[in-house]
Amino acid sequence: MSENLFDLRGRVALVTGAASGMGRAMSLALADAGAHVLMVDINAAGAEATAAEARKAGHLATATSCDMTSIPAVDELFARLDRDLGRIDFLGNVAGEAVRGRPEEISLADVQSTIHNLVISRFYCTQQAGRRMLKQGRGSIVSIGSLASITALGRGHIAYSMGMGAVVQMTRELSTEWSARGVRVNAILPAQVVNPGLEKRMAADPTLRDRFLSGIPAGRLGTPDDIKGLALFLASDASSWITGALFPMDGGNLACNAGATMGEHWLL
Repeated sequence: MSENLFDLRGRVALVTGAASGMGRAMSLALADAGAHVLMVDINAAGAEATAAEARKAGHLATATSCDMTSIPAVDELFARLDRDLGRIDFLGNVAGEAVRGRPEEISLADVQSTIHNLVISRFYCTQQAGRRMLKQGRGSIVSIGSLASITALGRGHIAYSMGMGAVVQMTRELSTEWSARGVRVNAILPAQVVNPGLEKRMAADPTLRDRFLSGIPAGRLGTPDDIKGLALFLASDASSWITGALFPMDGGNLACNAGATMGEHWLL
């Protein structure tokens, strides 16, 4: 396969949540492939640090702060994109916070906040990017979902799972609406990817890491860098006929039956 399929030179990407975790990893991968990446995060210093790392490696990168839950702020973000970069070829929807709570106890305010963060704000960002891509006749949109969008996690994930389920259906609907007009829409569904929040939860519950690993045949938790290759594939011409797809990034978790044993443990 020609390496040119993965060449993003001359293209513009916008990635939210770029200050850390998978947003940071995605941003750096796209910049490394030649895209000019607008790296967006509510954490202005963090977004600038990611952009500075890309620029130090000789790549094109711009950073800006934006509260993606604010509709006026998203309007200003896209006004800046139009003014400074003039187009958008790839959108990475990574930012999105959720509140956990038992279904019988969680407040409606927390459910509404989670749905707004994961669904409404992401849809609005996608709508703004999609309008521009449709005028161009091409573009790629990727949202970060979760295995919780198609399976149940329990442990107080009710609002999160509801929101991520909507992200999956948004992906399918938009791919149906837009793909014939040149705009592809896909989603990546990670399992447990290590980040500060997950580390804090595992520190509070010493049994949690082993519980996660018991369902991951690959034998390790995910890292943010695991998204790099998949993000580049979906942003590039290498995936030109891929749309409406849900990509598990899970070390085999989704494939593993709850009663399965992994590796050679069955010999013991």
